[in-house]
Amino acid sequence: MKRHTDTWTLALCIALLPPLWAVAAPYLGVTTGAVALICAGVHSAEWGRHSTPVSLSLGFLLGDFWAVIALYTMEWMELYPDVELFVTLFVLGGLAVLLSALAPRWIFCPSWLCGWAIGLTILSPVGVAEMGSLPVQIGVAMLVGVWYVGVFLGTVQRKLSTWVSSS
Repeated sequence: MKRHTDTWTLALCIALLPPLWAVAAPYLGVTTGAVALICAGVHSAEWGRHSTPVSLSLGFLLGDFWAVIALYTMEWMELYPDVELFVTLFVLGGLAVLLSALAPRWIFCPSWLCGWAIGLTILSPVGVAEMGSLPVQIGVAMLVGVWYVGVFLGTVQRKLSTWVSSS
């Protein structure tokens, strides 16, 4: 019976809370709201294994920053585009792994790499000249994914499940 209750309360929370963010995000000036769902998925898959919400958050934000650095680096280089891409990904990817290894308690390397991929996916088509506030919007959506959709939703779901089970 407990598993059945957990499933129904999770379904209710997933049906309610992420859509609230999806509706609110544009009114808050965040055009990258779907990023929250990606980051919440990483949070849910990882939660309690090797990371904390703080290390996930820092990793995602570093990845967002890394995407901006990558775009500026590729714009600065004057090589064949495929060579620029390879060199940038090689150097920044290696550095992300090495730097996160210096503080694994605070920086979760997979979220750094995932955040970097998210940032590159959104920012690459826009380019450096037009990115504006997009990196900030991406960072906000990443934090919403971890803390609102991940942590808050999980807490609400557990409390609701306990309440329903005890009724």
